[in-house]
Amino acid sequence: MKTVFKSLAASLVLSLSSFCFAEVAVIVHPSAGFDSLTEDDVSRLFLGKSKSFPSGGQAVPVNQNEGSAARDKFNEAVCKKNASQYKAYWSQLVFTGKGTPPKDAGDDAAVKALVAANPNMIGYVDASAVDASVKVVFKLP
Repeated sequence: MKTVFKSLAASLVLSLSSFCFAEVAVIVHPSAGFDSLTEDDVSRLFLGKSKSFPSGGQAVPVNQNEGSAARDKFNEAVCKKNASQYKAYWSQLVFTGKGTPPKDAGDDAAVKALVAANPNMIGYVDASAVDASVKVVFKLP
């Protein structure tokens, strides 16, 4: 009986660790006039400090839905904010009239579809969801 519990615990830990270390890819339309962005570039776009890509085109960031693993990892790694800090940050900007937060676009598939259909959009998905319909410009390990 103890070995069964140990086996279950070990498989749970392994599955959670692989889930926690999923790679997040920042994506843009394939026709974007650049091949990569820095972490600072991405952070500035998603925190409303910049509204255009380095190539000069308008940038429209889209988030995954609140509570998604990719969003939490992205916010903590790139924006340097946990979920409540990110929400408070945008609440203050909205209240003072200084910004509008990125729209919540859904899951990996929804974000990828929006970015693939619009050259101005930038989003992030689990790296395993990336295909030829989008271009990866930054990756979180």
